[in-house]
Amino acid sequence: MKGIAGVLVRGLGSVAIVLACLALAACGRVDEPTTGMYRALLELPGGDAPFGLEVERASGGYVLYLHNGSERTRVSDVTVQEGVLTARFPGYENSLRATLHRNEWKGAVTLIKAGGEEQVIPFRARLGQSYRFYDKPATDNADVAGRWELTLTDDEGVATRAVAEFEQHHDKVTGTVMTPTGDHRFLEGQVHGDELQLSTFAGGLVYLYRLRVDEAGELRGDYWQGLAWHEQVHGVRNPDAELPADLPVTTMREHESRLEFTFPDLDGKPISLSDERFAGKVVIVTLGGSWCPNCHDEADFLAPFYREYRDRGVEVVALMFERHGDFAKAAAAARRFRDDLGIEYPMLIAGVSDKDEASRALPSLSGIFAFPTLLFVDRTGVVRKTHVGFAGPATGSRYETFVADFHATVDALLAEPGVS
Repeated sequence: MKGIAGVLVRGLGSVAIVLACLALAACGRVDEPTTGMYRALLELPGGDAPFGLEVERASGGYVLYLHNGSERTRVSDVTVQEGVLTARFPGYENSLRATLHRNEWKGAVTLIKAGGEEQVIPFRARLGQSYRFYDKPATDNADVAGRWELTLTDDEGVATRAVAEFEQHHDKVTGTVMTPTGDHRFLEGQVHGDELQLSTFAGGLVYLYRLRVDEAGELRGDYWQGLAWHEQVHGVRNPDAELPADLPVTTMREHESRLEFTFPDLDGKPISLSDERFAGKVVIVTLGGSWCPNCHDEADFLAPFYREYRDRGVEVVALMFERHGDFAKAAAAARRFRDDLGIEYPMLIAGVSDKDEASRALPSLSGIFAFPTLLFVDRTGVVRKTHVGFAGPATGSRYETFVADFHATVDALLAEPGVS
């Protein structure tokens, strides 16, 4: 009997230990997020893409900040219920859902892709960690600061020339990669010996670069954008590197000078460039979509520009090519983009997010090669200039040059007489 009793006691002890462990695990789950700085990760095929995630209290709830280089993106659409946090990123349909534990979150970021398809990327974040890639910095690191001429080669062997510009302070590296259609926004990372890793995520696309400086001083490696896109990278240091000049440019077709279109606004009302509100004015037409990070950067510029210039005889109209063919879903995505970015100019649903589709929707143009694309229309309704792609604030001096050229173009068109 004593033996049996001993077994029972030991058994009960084991059960108690299991129950205690379960209780501790339950205590690890929390109903509210702990405020502070987290190291967040998105799991891509090439590895973890980290970004900074800050949590603050605001107006009885919570607000998130995504940190990438000098950029700090505020996320205010945040709800917390029964230990689960959900957030929608400003201007996007993309969202975060994570289960909260005392020092760690686990969940997924969902990106809305073409046709409304969901790309679900595993996510986790840990409180109190501030490093990007390496928790213990190396002291003998390669120097990667400066401008690099890059060749990006996709999995089908198609090569694209690009330009990278990096700043380096000890092991910390910031900068961007500029392609013919736009930039990869605010990259941040670390160099560790001869290894260079960079990443960014601000609610739109997620990028991860994993590179190495070889014995010849050249960069070699790979980058991933989300779960489905990968390119090999080869870079040569070149302080004079520039994007190729022979890129496709959107122009008016031969014997065409006037742009004509009629598309529904977000309430379904048809709007034409020939409408009275545009008559005799300089009109900026932008082609883009709420899903496009470079379009967000462009809208951040155009929104205050429009408020400043509309009383001088300037109109802006956005032709939105969204992820959805269904009008109601496309309009909802564009409306969120408009409201979150403070856009006051009209937005029209012009089609789905496909360059061939956009080209068919605007047959008087030679073709659409990038989102965004800008068209400058003079007071008489003639397209006078086009601009393909967008170099945003992450590109520094290139962005400043664009802003100066944009204002000069608009001011020159305003100085011209209209239709007599």
